[in-house]
Amino acid sequence: MEEKLSKKEQDFCRYYAYLRSPREAAALAGFILLPERCGEKLLDKKKIRDEILRLEAQQSDFKLAKAGFRRLAFGSVADAVRLLDGERENVDGLDLFMVSDIKIPKGGGMEIKFFDRQKALECLASMEGLSDNSSTMPFYDALEKSAALVSGAPENASSDGVDL
Repeated sequence: MEEKLSKKEQDFCRYYAYLRSPREAAALAGFILLPERCGEKLLDKKKIRDEILRLEAQQSDFKLAKAGFRRLAFGSVADAVRLLDGERENVDGLDLFMVSDIKIPKGGGMEIKFFDRQKALECLASMEGLSDNSSTMPFYDALEKSAALVSGAPENASSDGVDL
């Protein structure tokens, strides 16, 4: 008999397919104690991986890009701070999605650059606007009007009441 996923496991799969971060997905799904370890253990289960693959197949590239910009705009920098504090044993386990560049100068120390949250918000806002099919882009409207004029159908070109 095949075991069904629990509500928390289903939530983890949805969050992971969206965020691509085991720690964040586990925390949001309700795995409060040691969410990073819970997320890694959940990813070891075949039924969890299968459900994540199923959910990912339903997502479009547009949704994935939007999710990435959302994560850049609102994501946590806690693991990067841990890296600055000297936690370098388990670097593979750190979520450094927000980091754009790491430099270690000869004199010691560490310099970490993050992606620009403002630019991520701007990209996210423009994607939200483009996903709304009720409004078209002004440049596209101008092209349509020009094509209508060239084809000899000026009545279509001035449908907004403006004579060209």
